[in-house]
Amino acid sequence: MSEQTGSGGLNEYIQHHLQQNTIDLGGFAFHIDTWVVSLVCGLIFIGWFGFYARKATSGVPSKGQAFVEMAMEFVDNQVKDNFHGDRSSITPLAITIFMWVVLMNGMDLLPLDTPGVAIQAVAGADVAAHTFFRWVPTADLNTTAAMSVVVFFLILYHSLKAKGGFGFGKELLTSPFAAENPVTRAVLMPANLGLNIIEYCVKPVSLAMRLFGNMYGGELVFMLIAGLLGGGLLMFVPGVIFNLAWAIFHILIVLLQAFIFMILSVVYIAGAYESH
Repeated sequence: MSEQTGSGGLNEYIQHHLQQNTIDLGGFAFHIDTWVVSLVCGLIFIGWFGFYARKATSGVPSKGQAFVEMAMEFVDNQVKDNFHGDRSSITPLAITIFMWVVLMNGMDLLPLDTPGVAIQAVAGADVAAHTFFRWVPTADLNTTAAMSVVVFFLILYHSLKAKGGFGFGKELLTSPFAAENPVTRAVLMPANLGLNIIEYCVKPVSLAMRLFGNMYGGELVFMLIAGLLGGGLLMFVPGVIFNLAWAIFHILIVLLQAFIFMILSVVYIAGAYESH
């Protein structure tokens, strides 16, 4: 893939790596690479944590069990600080979000050209040049939007569970602007409903765009650095140094963005139990 950098330029190299592997489903572009990598990361999480959950002992834990317990305790403490109620379903949701997003974000730390090099070794350079594979699911807006929509419906579910249909509907119409006079209250209802709809819609949008924006930006930086590595011997050493430095810094981004997505999801769900 580095040959593309030299022959087609950095712009063509980046454009190639930004293409998704898609199939057309009646006008809808289904991103196969995003779906496959997301599924694999999810199965890795389930298999990993499930294995140590079944093998857990009360004695001295193994390193793997200790890590799983540490991750569970960390997430549970964060949920406990932000959700004051029954955590039996919230903590599993939070640990799933956190670890799944960490694994998907972590794909950005793998060598960028690995899929292309593997395809070129098996099928040749021409096939590799026309085969696209992006293996950072969270750099695809479809992934972050889908996860955020699920969180949005969970917020609605918990709102209805906590307040009931009548209570939830009343809150949408009578807050944040309240009034004692029935006429004034009726006049304010459209404004209250509009503001509440905006508030609820902003939550999934902010979740999706924050994670997508950070991971997409990080992916672009790796592509630019990879372009340096393909720019000849003069740029090879600086490219390696920049790539290593960015990768070390990006580890913090990978973990931080997973934590932010997880903690905001918990905070939004906790807010469903609060009255305006």
